[in-house]
Formats: sequence, C-alpha cells, structure tokens
Amino acid sequence: MKNRTLAKLRAGQPVYGFASGIGSPISTEALAASGIDFVFLDGQHGSFGMDRIIDCLMAAGGYPADTVARVPVNDFTWIGRFLDEGCVGIVVPMVNNADDAKRAADATRFPPIGARSWGWGRAARYGATYTDEIDNEVFLAVQIETKTAVDNAEAILSTPGVDGCWVGPSDLALSYGIHPRDRFTSEVHAEAVEKILQACKNTGKFAGYSTTGPDEALALAARGFQFLTVGSDAGFILKGIAAEFDALGIDPNAQEAY
Repeated sequence: MKNRTLAKLRAGQPVYGFASGIGSPISTEALAASGIDFVFLDGQHGSFGMDRIIDCLMAAGGYPADTVARVPVNDFTWIGRFLDEGCVGIVVPMVNNADDAKRAADATRFPPIGARSWGWGRAARYGATYTDEIDNEVFLAVQIETKTAVDNAEAILSTPGVDGCWVGPSDLALSYGIHPRDRFTSEVHAEAVEKILQACKNTGKFAGYSTTGPDEALALAARGFQFLTVGSDAGFILKGIAAEFDALGIDPNAQEAY
C-alpha cells in the first residue's frame, strides 16, 4: 500500500483535501473522484455514524484520493475502528498536552511502536502485507485548537508518533475569547497560529489548517502549511445554491418559509 498524501507531506509539499460531512456515499464518491489529494471524513461534526463511515470509505475506495478521518474524540477504540476500516490518516480533536498526544499516538500504530489492537475489517483490502506497511504509511495529525494547546505546542508535536497537526481556527478563536467570525482581523489569533506553525518547523512536523477555501489555503501553503482542507460537500452544495439564486436574481432572505 502507498499513502500518496503522506509521501507528499514527507517531501515538504502541500496537500489539499475535501471534507465529507453530510453522510452521503454519493457525495463522498464525487469528492474522491475529483482528483483531490485526500477525502476527509468528519467523524466529529459530520452527520453519520460508523456504518455510514464504512459506506463512504467503500465509495471512495475506487479512486486515488486517500481517506483521512477525524475521530469524534481522542479514544483508543474510536481511533482503532477508523483504522480497521481502512483510513490511512487520523485527525484527533482537542489535543491539549503531551499526554493527550501520546494517547492518540499509541492508538494509531501497532506494538512495539504503539498499542493499537491487532485486528482489522475493511483494511484487509490492502492485502497480506497491510500489517507490515501500515505503521509507516499511516499518519496522525493532532488538532491544536485551544490556548492551552498553543502553549504546549512544541511538547505536543515532539511526541513520538505525532506526524503533524491540523489547526481548528474557530475553536482556537473561542479559547482566546474571540468570536470565530472575528478571527480574520484578530492579531491575537494570528499570533497563536504563527506560534503553532513555528512549533511545527522547530519539531520537523507538518502544519495543517481547516481553511475557508482555495484562497486561504494557497496563502497558508505559501507560509509553510501543508495539510489543508479547502471545502466540503455541504459547503459546495450551499455555494451552488447561492450562485443559482444570484443568477436568477432572487434574494433567498426574501423567500417565505413553508
């Protein structure tokens, strides 16, 4: 097996992903077929349970895009379940210190590197050499999204088994007492993000970010961020609706609710 996304990250290149959140295998398949580097299955905020996650993994499985999943919580069983079903990248939310980071890292790889339980489901599709290869081909991105995590960023990222991070900018803003919509003009937020990026550079780990779209993603990539989500299935639908309303000259706010 070969994790193309991880290969690019190791080469210092940026990678871009689309998030699947509405729980539809059809939309997930469309994202995977687009040519994007990875599909990001949002198990924390997305509208699906484990059975639908498996459906979406199957839908994406016929395309080159790598499947990455955000687990609901930093939990040994949840991380193992997503790996057992074939994910090659794991994102863990709300990692605030080195102990949190170690717990996530231990769950991501088999002994003696980590403590992942021996066994798998859909991951059997990768063949008989899966267990020989996966520890080197999987990556773990921890979410640094609180003031506490920023203060502990270097300790978090220095944890063996942590490959990089993915910044959650809205939760980060809230932890500093900033409304998420005001983060774009906040010097405090900008300084926190810069501290995270510098911690990644100091530890040799990749920096990621949940962006608002291609313009922000490209600007962040120019600064050294690599692991970047740039849109979602729900977002694409809403943007398409808004564009059609605009073309029709209709103000959606003036429409009567049924």
